[in-house]
Formats: sequence, structure tokens, C-alpha cells
Amino acid sequence: MALDVLQPVPRRRRRRRYRAGRLAAIALLTAGAAAVGVYVGTRHVGSERAPRAARVHSASAAVPAPPPPRVAVRPAQPLQLLSGPPLLRTHVPVTASSAIVVDADTGRVVYALRAHVRRPIASTTKIMTAVVALQRLAPRRLVTVDRSAPRVPLVKEGLRAGERVRAWKLFYGLLLYSGNDDALALAIAAAGSRARFVGLMNDEAKRLGLRDSHFRSPSGVEDADNYSSAWDLAALTRVALGDARFRTIVRTRIRKVPWSAPTFAKIYVNKNLLLGRYRGADGVKTGFTTKAGHCLVASATRDGVSLIAVVLHSRDQYADARRLLDRGFRAVAGRG
Repeated sequence: MALDVLQPVPRRRRRRRYRAGRLAAIALLTAGAAAVGVYVGTRHVGSERAPRAARVHSASAAVPAPPPPRVAVRPAQPLQLLSGPPLLRTHVPVTASSAIVVDADTGRVVYALRAHVRRPIASTTKIMTAVVALQRLAPRRLVTVDRSAPRVPLVKEGLRAGERVRAWKLFYGLLLYSGNDDALALAIAAAGSRARFVGLMNDEAKRLGLRDSHFRSPSGVEDADNYSSAWDLAALTRVALGDARFRTIVRTRIRKVPWSAPTFAKIYVNKNLLLGRYRGADGVKTGFTTKAGHCLVASATRDGVSLIAVVLHSRDQYADARRLLDRGFRAVAGRG
């Protein structure tokens, strides 16, 4: 009987042929591996060096890729927050050892008197404290007052160790009442320790290009190695006033703040006596120590023009500030 041209191959026969081929291939591979093993083994006896072929291969693999071209990175330039020369060249009679008036919007210097002389600045230090702490603490953040805060010297509002206070309340105590305990409580809450916070203050001064400034404490109660200049304080205040929270606080004359028992409420009265007494006054911060004398950073706005005046080591800081602001507004308006 004739067979069809195409016939199915029995599965059993195909399996046997496949298994036989596979066994033969395995045998060849095993023999080859044994031979290589013998060769490598003989070359390793008494020596840690790899075979020549292996050494050449490793060397070629270890050749590093050519380094990428080096790109010169310029260091970040500090900000130029103030610019001159001063609009006013005539002398303004003030009792302050250093003074400056600047346009808060443009940074143009209107008047300067020994503006780069480094001096102790007392509690005007708290402007930088506020700038750094506002960057790191949300207003509703609950701050646990560190046990060291109530032990700070001189001016303090009476914070209790361990009490929990919303950060915004401490900012009012810092900038209106000028509490040194508020300054330390905010510093530790913002950075974890007093030392780390002071480091952040000096980092920020460097970033802003405040070359005349160095900070030693968040409160300014220590004069030693804590200094700035009229120029730097005016530049710093331009930055601070860019924060709406800061502006709101420093223009406030009186603020009643609810408090936990047994205090229940506190009333903060701003120590800046220009507020409500000088037309347009809207900030900023007072300061005094025996070594620094009376210091004042003042701001005022009239007819769309905002000015910042700084007086350091003054015998009459408010009279000085009024005179400087008056002359500044006239100069900006073109009336000399």
C-alpha cells in the first residue's frame, strides 16, 4: 500500500533523538569546562596573578572613560540690596553716630552718615531673628518653650518652660515687646538649638551680602561679637518688609493675645514710639544696651513712597529718625 508523502513522525522517536543530542552537547561542555579548570588551576598554583589573557581583558575593562569637560562654576554673588550714591549730599544734623535713609522699594540710598561703621545693635538684632524664624516656622506651629528660654537675662515676657505656644504669638512678643525669651524660644524651635540658629543668622547675612554684620545671639542682649552697620540694617529691613507677616506685626501698636491658663491673655505694646506719632510711620524695631546706646530702625510711607531710616548709638533716636525721614521724603519728591 502506497504511503502518503507527508507522514507524522512518532513522538517517542523524536524525543529519543532530542535527548541524545542534548546529552552529547552536555558532555562536550563538561569536558571543555574541565579542561579550562585544569588550565586555570595550574596557573594559579603558588601565584595570585591572573592568567595573561584574563589580565589583558581586566586591564582593558578597567580603563576609565575620559572625564567630562570641567565647567567653571562661579560662586553665587551676594544680593545688592542698596545702591548709591546718596541723593542728599548736605549734612543732616543728628545725634546718632551712624545713620542712613533708603528708599524701601528701590534700595536707593537717600542719605548716609558713617553707614558702614560696625557697631553693636542691641535688640535690632531681632529683625534678623524674625527673618530666619519666619522662613522656618508656620504661624500656627505649636512651639514648646525650651527650659533655657525663661533663664535669659534682662527683658523677658515671662514664658514658662514646657508651655506650648503658637508661633505667631511669640513673633508679637519678639517684635513688639522685644522679649529675649521669645527670641530664644523661636530660635530653638526653628533650628533645634541656639547655636544652630545663630549659625543660620550668619548664613543669611552672608547670603544677603551683609558684610558689616555678625551675630552672636538671637536677641542682641550680648554686645560682644554681635554687630552690624546702619547700611546692613537698612538692607536687612528691606528684605524683612517683603514678608507680609513681618509688616503686619511691626506696624501694630497694641495687640491683645489670648493665652492658656493661668495667664488667659497678654497685651503687647509696641516700643516704637513713632507709631501713631509720626505721619505714615509703619515700623520697625527699637534697641538699647549700655554699649550700643539707643538704636532705632524706622519705616514710614507717604504718598506712595516708603522710606527706611536707621540710627545707631543715638542720644535722641526719635528726633533723629523724624529729621532723617522728613529730609528723605523731601529729597525723593525733588524738594531737597
